[in-house]
Amino acid sequence: MTDNIPLSLLDLVRVREGFDAGNALSEAQSIATVADRLGYHRYWVAEHHNMESIASAATAVVLAHAGQHTRRIRIGSGGIMLPNHSPYIIAEQFGTLASLFPGRVDLGLGRAPGTDQATLRAIRTPAGAAERFPQEVMELMHWFAPADEPGYIRAWPAAGTEVDFWILGSSEFGAMLAAELGLPYGFASHFAPDYLDEALHIYRSRFKPSAQRNTPYAMVGVNVICAETSAEARRLFTTAQMSFTGIFRGARGLSQPPIDDISTYWNIREESQVSRMLGCTVVGTPDEVKAGLAALQTRTKADEFIIVSDIWDPAARRRSLELTAKAWGLPAV
Repeated sequence: MTDNIPLSLLDLVRVREGFDAGNALSEAQSIATVADRLGYHRYWVAEHHNMESIASAATAVVLAHAGQHTRRIRIGSGGIMLPNHSPYIIAEQFGTLASLFPGRVDLGLGRAPGTDQATLRAIRTPAGAAERFPQEVMELMHWFAPADEPGYIRAWPAAGTEVDFWILGSSEFGAMLAAELGLPYGFASHFAPDYLDEALHIYRSRFKPSAQRNTPYAMVGVNVICAETSAEARRLFTTAQMSFTGIFRGARGLSQPPIDDISTYWNIREESQVSRMLGCTVVGTPDEVKAGLAALQTRTKADEFIIVSDIWDPAARRRSLELTAKAWGLPAV
């Protein structure tokens, strides 16, 4: 048994160069099964649109697919971009998941669009939708109220089902909202670490107890790549580094195989930009990963880590998750 905080997994459901979305979804189900067996606490996927390299646009469908072959691990969204949707429809979707996998469903909510403005028009997201995010979170929670409460309209099968709500973010806004509503809070430091410490302070200092939680609960996102040698871990990490470089080049391509020397791929400016975005990262051997996570936990007082392991080779990714789980002392099942 370990005294370390729980580890969870955020799966980007990457489509790899040379493969297609079907492969990515099959691998997602396999990774969820591995994470379940290794003792990870949650398996989350995120909503992204108009991205050929990510196969999790239909988030609830992907979660149902992953949940079919897991027994214990919680499954959820990290997150659903609520401005893109009717709260009623999300209640129906996640109420269905809660009926399929009772006691195991998390509904993480974000207000970012998860795509570009042109795609938002295709989605039919109305202008200013993000400004109504707090009200729509409360509406969404309302649809999960027990069916014996007054009201004609119900979001079946959501009414009365058990879903844990989360507020996700990378700025002060999400921290303040999570604190006001008394909900757990997840910070996206795996790609936007700049306001991590400030947001956690705001969340904890302003937290108001709620029906879901009496005390604050903060989950911190961190990139983790683990291998038998430091050199191999750094090599595997080049896949993520190339993906983020593509953001600045305006070229969001498929996930690429790792390369031996990342300095041959990017220029000095790109290196600085990507290194800042990936500042919350631990790469190395099991001992190095354990030490890096422990240092981050000491700094942030996180209640839980959710890790991203963006590795091109599925076998190497599974091995990274296994080494990380063993180093951190997760209770394998």
